[in-house]
Amino acid sequence: MPVNIPGLISVLVFYLVILAVGIWASRKSQIEEKKCPGNRSEISMVGGRNMNIVTGIFTMTATWVGGGYVIGTAEAVYVPTLGLIWALGPLAYVINFIVGGTFFAKPMREKNFVTMMDPFQIKYGNAVSSLFLIPAFIGDLLWVACILGGLGGTMSVILDMSSMHSVFISTGVAILYTLLGGLYSVAYTDVIQLIFMAISLAVCVPFVLMNPASSGITFTATHELFQAPWLGKLELRDLGKWIDDLLLLSIGGLCYQAFFQRILAAASPSHSQIMCYAAAVFSASMGIPSVLIGAVAASTDWNQTSYGLPTPFEKGEGGKILPIALQHLCPPFVSIIGIGAIAAAVMSSVDSAMLSSASLFGRNIYKSILRKQASENEVVWVIRASVLVIGLSGMGLSFVSDSVYAFWLISGDVIYTVIFAQLVCVLYFPSSNAYGALAGFVMGSTLRFLGGDHILKITPIIHFPYCRLIDGVYVQYFPFRTLAVLVSFITILSVSCLASLLFNRGLLSEKWDVFKVKPQTDGTNKRKTEEMCLDDGKPVALEMSPLERTVNK
Repeated sequence: MPVNIPGLISVLVFYLVILAVGIWASRKSQIEEKKCPGNRSEISMVGGRNMNIVTGIFTMTATWVGGGYVIGTAEAVYVPTLGLIWALGPLAYVINFIVGGTFFAKPMREKNFVTMMDPFQIKYGNAVSSLFLIPAFIGDLLWVACILGGLGGTMSVILDMSSMHSVFISTGVAILYTLLGGLYSVAYTDVIQLIFMAISLAVCVPFVLMNPASSGITFTATHELFQAPWLGKLELRDLGKWIDDLLLLSIGGLCYQAFFQRILAAASPSHSQIMCYAAAVFSASMGIPSVLIGAVAASTDWNQTSYGLPTPFEKGEGGKILPIALQHLCPPFVSIIGIGAIAAAVMSSVDSAMLSSASLFGRNIYKSILRKQASENEVVWVIRASVLVIGLSGMGLSFVSDSVYAFWLISGDVIYTVIFAQLVCVLYFPSSNAYGALAGFVMGSTLRFLGGDHILKITPIIHFPYCRLIDGVYVQYFPFRTLAVLVSFITILSVSCLASLLFNRGLLSEKWDVFKVKPQTDGTNKRKTEEMCLDDGKPVALEMSPLERTVNK
């Protein structure tokens, strides 16, 4: 089929607008760099720590409301084996932002950290903290793949364009403006993208609802017509998996660098909390169009549409149901508007994921471990190179799976099971130490791996209660990922207390204390210190351990 030229032109125009905004925002970044030339890398990562509330709310919401959220929610509502009850995104994001704003935003912003991993390196040192960077990178990489995969599927359906070409162009644009202006470009383009996304989806939904091939969604919500009711059902034996998935998407979202990057860029701790609470409302609202489109798709007699039979689910295209519905249930010009909404959702998240991973690598690995004497200019270029690598790697992974919802879950899975317990301990439990953190990492990762993964078709070694064989693949219906988090948390605290007891009471020789848990006789800690730039631009030395001393700074 020929490429949809009008649609392609509209998408290219949208990309040019976004690129222009990104270039304009990069000028603000340059102005801030002139004010504090010794902190170029921090400006690239957290701006000038002067992000206003309105921009903060937009960029926080746009980062989470990406292609995975918009397309994945519609997919979950449409797929007969799931339904609305399993479309956990909107509810999960409300929980995510409320918990994040209440318990994590203020302590992180008050201490003027630059990345999520700063408190880990300050408390545990570089060696142990490096382990936690691995799941953080994997999570961001899968997130990029999830987002770009959604875009490729959408454009291939509506524009009759190769998904490879569309993903390549979109990735290139996002990489370009992220390289130019860092967080400033990402934040200001998020404002435009979120507005465009909201307007586009609002235009499309009425046309989808009024299509004559679709029955009333109020009837099909609880009655079987063309397929199972789209509300779905939650049986008691499935409750464990439902809770596990909900906590994975909600609590796991607190462990992304992209989340803290916006918190740390806020003008004040109170502003960072307001951003989170407002984003909870807006992110849930942005999920409503996807829910409606998924419900209509489940209520449609596809034989009366240009799509025909078999249905999208029977053809294995449930992951593309949102673009399919826009293409076959809307007039052509409306479907073109819809592709703009998806493109906006994709780019508002993919740039954030790329910059977050690049920030972690540039500051917490390159600057802190590989080249401690690296200049600010050198670190900035390392961040830019990392943005390029992450973007291209995620682009390659985006062609692996057709299910956006699968990538979306796996991304959060990696982060949730390994990092969340560590983050709680490093912020709220001063007694935790590197020995406990290392033991918790091993226990949590091992237990998660032994549980297998039905999405990746990894056979579980441990069959938890309610483990069932479905279509030749074992699926865990016990909340084993949450169990891994709890075991990791208990291990961190118990091993930390044990290590402190053994070394502080002389039961083990001080020469075995490689992580220096025992306080030094001169009242100082042997660990090296690291300079961090405060809001006034004056560097202050923060002791690497213990963490509570940084609060007084």
